[in-house]
Amino acid sequence: MSPRHPESPARLAAVLDHFEETGLAGDLDLCTAPLATHADLVRIHENAYLDQLQRLSPATGLVALDPDTALSPGSLRAAQLATGAATAAVDAVLAGPDRHAFCAVRPPGHHAEEGTAMGFC
Repeated sequence: MSPRHPESPARLAAVLDHFEETGLAGDLDLCTAPLATHADLVRIHENAYLDQLQRLSPATGLVALDPDTALSPGSLRAAQLATGAATAAVDAVLAGPDRHAFCAVRPPGHHAEEGTAMGFC
């Protein structure tokens, strides 16, 4: 993204720094996010939209999907990791004994629609 775009590595760094500064980091079990499967992604997104993202994904540079959302060469993998993290967190809480989970991921939360990019997603 451009240097002035609100979605940047600094956002995630600020969250992690806050955990360190407040002592919360010691209470966390850090996990490596698994990649979401295609089956995970089609629970939310239309298959045609996922295919379109694959076709548009650039080898270099950025491809604008809308004024707020662009694809870079690493965007699809980052989205699969973010989705995989959220899915694994829900599974861990439902299976117990974890009662809470927090996913510090990029891209941030999910604003995209079934078949349309939106809000950095």
